[in-house]
Amino acid sequence: MGLSRWLLLPLVIVLLIVGYIFAVANWNYSSGERAGWVQKLSRKGWLCKTWEGELSLVSMPGATPEKFLFTVWDDAVAEQINKVMGKRVALHYNEKVGLPTSCFGETRAYITGVRVQDEISLMPGVMVPVPPPAAPASAASR
Repeated sequence: MGLSRWLLLPLVIVLLIVGYIFAVANWNYSSGERAGWVQKLSRKGWLCKTWEGELSLVSMPGATPEKFLFTVWDDAVAEQINKVMGKRVALHYNEKVGLPTSCFGETRAYITGVRVQDEISLMPGVMVPVPPPAAPASAASR
């Protein structure tokens, strides 16, 4: 009877750890969107590979940009981000707190979606529309 208790104790500890990781991975501390320009997106990690990126946020023209560091778990979302790199985008993220180790990512912000921003907000209520791309010179001369 004493031996079975010693075998049961490690099993209970492992189940508690797995339950904790499952709960934290599926619970969001916060969620929201950040808009800016993606400066960097790379696949990193020795054993657990995640996409790690950097979004440059500019609140006012001429202001020093702030960097928003993020992690992407889903390869399809990372591919979408790569396709729109160089354009102003809004990244939807979920913030997760309490994930152990960097195997889950280097940041607390996990990107779940991306969309291209067509307008640039200068301040609440003031939007600058982004002009459509100019026609090629050969088409304009006809």
